[in-house]
Amino acid sequence: MDTRDAMVRRFVRETFGPRGTLGLHRAAFGLDLLRAPVNVVLAPVFLLLKLLGLIARLCRARRLGDWLLSRRIVFQTAVSRKVAARVTALIAEMDAVGAGPGAPEPVVQRAVEDYVGVRNAVSEITTVLFVLITGWALFHSATLGVLSLAGPVADMRAQALAIENYWAGQWLGQVYFGWFPRALDPWQVVLTGVVLAMLASLVTTFAGVLADPVQLWLGAHRRRLMRLLARLDAQAESASGLSREHAVARLGDLTDIALAVWRALRP
Repeated sequence: MDTRDAMVRRFVRETFGPRGTLGLHRAAFGLDLLRAPVNVVLAPVFLLLKLLGLIARLCRARRLGDWLLSRRIVFQTAVSRKVAARVTALIAEMDAVGAGPGAPEPVVQRAVEDYVGVRNAVSEITTVLFVLITGWALFHSATLGVLSLAGPVADMRAQALAIENYWAGQWLGQVYFGWFPRALDPWQVVLTGVVLAMLASLVTTFAGVLADPVQLWLGAHRRRLMRLLARLDAQAESASGLSREHAVARLGDLTDIALAVWRALRP
């Protein structure tokens, strides 16, 4: 166990430290920039399948639940492949010195996939925090997602354009539109939301550059890897459930959607 712990500490320091994570994210410059927006769209489907799988398990339909939980909806990014390859190599290195779990290859592959998925969820949580801070700094309002941010940003942009193009000059435009705010067209909010969603997906792609060192300093990466090894020690081949990181990552989106529906239905 001392050997295993020492190898894990060395791995997380080399892989997720400032220099290590920058090396990982060099792979993001390429097709990952196209995969990221698609993964943002597919994230709610991923959550739905996870929830249906858990419900099926509770209803004692274990085979159906395992099938639903094992579905891979989102596209694997180049960064995720690099992380998976390094973690797999670490486990093989541990096995070679007698400190590894000695689990079969399919079990290792499934566990590593789940580990990488949790790391991606942490990047999404980082993006939610970024959106929250941006909304509070600009509008003094809690914006839990793109839906909450799209309206204020579209309004700010429309007001700025109206003031800039006011026939009597910008100063009088500020006075006029301060008293009579410009009405927003629905398509402006939708277009702003699409642009913000694409920007948020890019932030998620590179969020690990900040999130990885912070998790390293907090010990989160080491604890997560030790849980992975404990799972392999138990030879746990069945599909995993919904991790708390995935739940937190989707909680902001679900709350944002609920608030948007409530505002739409409010008289």
